[in-house]
Amino acid sequence: MSRPGNPGSGQHPASAVLLEKLLAAVRPEFRHDVLAFAADDPVFGGTACRAGSCGRVSFSSTGLCNAHYQRWAKQGRRDLEDFSAATSPLTGARLRGAPVSGQPDAASSVDLHELPRQLRLEMQYALQCRRDEMAGKARPRTAQKIVRFLVRSRAHSLLDKTVQEWYRYAAARPHSSQRGLLSYVYRAVEDLARGHGWDAEYPRDTWRLRALGFSGPYARLRFDRIPQQWLRNLVKQWTRSRLVTGTSPSHAVGAVASITRFGQFLQAAGEDIQLSGIDRELLERYLSWLGTAVPGTGDRIKHIGQLNMFLQAVRRYQWDGGLLPATALIFREDYPRMPEALPRFLAEQVMAQVENPASLGRWTDPNWKLITVILIRCGLRISSAVSLAFDCVVTDTAGAPYLRYYNTKMKREALVPVDDELCQMIRDHQKEVLSRWPGKTIPVLFPRTKANADGSRPVAGTSYRVALYRWLADCDVRDELGQPLHLTPHQWRHTLGTRLINRDVPQHVVQKILDHDSAQMTAHYANSQELHQTGEKPQVA
Repeated sequence: MSRPGNPGSGQHPASAVLLEKLLAAVRPEFRHDVLAFAADDPVFGGTACRAGSCGRVSFSSTGLCNAHYQRWAKQGRRDLEDFSAATSPLTGARLRGAPVSGQPDAASSVDLHELPRQLRLEMQYALQCRRDEMAGKARPRTAQKIVRFLVRSRAHSLLDKTVQEWYRYAAARPHSSQRGLLSYVYRAVEDLARGHGWDAEYPRDTWRLRALGFSGPYARLRFDRIPQQWLRNLVKQWTRSRLVTGTSPSHAVGAVASITRFGQFLQAAGEDIQLSGIDRELLERYLSWLGTAVPGTGDRIKHIGQLNMFLQAVRRYQWDGGLLPATALIFREDYPRMPEALPRFLAEQVMAQVENPASLGRWTDPNWKLITVILIRCGLRISSAVSLAFDCVVTDTAGAPYLRYYNTKMKREALVPVDDELCQMIRDHQKEVLSRWPGKTIPVLFPRTKANADGSRPVAGTSYRVALYRWLADCDVRDELGQPLHLTPHQWRHTLGTRLINRDVPQHVVQKILDHDSAQMTAHYANSQELHQTGEKPQVA
């Protein structure tokens, strides 16, 4: 059990507060010097090694313990079934690291007894959180490596250093399991120390989005890059109001970046400009400066639009105390004209390669294959496809099947008709998912295959894009000039809209299928019909 210690010895007040939180949070079953985990533990356990009789646990997808895995690799990675059948039971010299009778197995236990009291409690708490969340596997041997360098560091708390300093101290390689678990342990302790919710995050200049209940690729919102304190305070008010009313973290990150650029312009102006100094003349100077600082037309439009929304919110909610001049206005004419672009549909010669059953058969992950078919046939955005619910297929009164999804751009549910073949593919995929997580209630159609013990976490759109580019190269998909093709998932949406228009599907029907907000958005695809009739080549990205 944990050794007694002096909570106040050599600790600053914040550390003493954290110690009190740890003592209240760590449950008795994790309050031991040596934490031993059962082989069938869903997070820290593995499976019995499939080769020999070593009695060790495997954490590898091959089902082999570390020693047998090395032996299998030295033998040329031959068929696993043949290797397992031919491997004789181990006799004589025991495998290095195999369990000794009466002692905990190093592969299934973590020894914390050398750590100082608070650091030991921090590790116990983090491992407890990992077990409770069941987000992904964690090898006890990896946790033991973290314990060893923590002992060598002579630190009293993980928060004595930043997580980047711990990376350097531990010499943890990027993307290694040790670095990943260390990052998780640090975040768990930091979250306990700082607390959760708006009361904990709002006063800070860097917000942890996970502490506010948001998940996704964006971990933090940074306001510390805004030079002016008064502007920083207003932007924090504006950002909070947007997040609590449904704005996504990705949009919030972009909005903060736009106002940060405006703050940098104010600083570059060389004057101590306050809120009362933001008038029309200053905004015109900013628009001129932006034309040089941001060459991209689309980026300038985003910056101007976000600043306009910010100024309107400041005035509407009276955050300015009446100081913002009435002339601080941005007009429609201030936006640069965006050149009209044609739909970025893919040529049929390219689609024939992509839709070839042999090409689709080269997908090794069933998630990616079905997502690809749904994107092509239904025209969903990738963010909507990866977040499909497990029971996403519904039927109307006539029995016709529809795919029900959440339109992440318009923030509403929508329906799109599906054919019988795709409907059967979805049913088969559902059966495969249920067999992978037997006895679990799976909320998503595409659960990630790693770090997902209970099957509740969906795959990420960024992961699909990485897999897509690898698949395109593997299938050797080429454009009309014979060059390797690079496409984006969104181009399949453009291609579906173009195909429907070219087949003389009424425009209002296409609008409904693609869930467009206005007829003008759908009319955009009519341009591609004109190109098709004139025989011009579409531009393939």
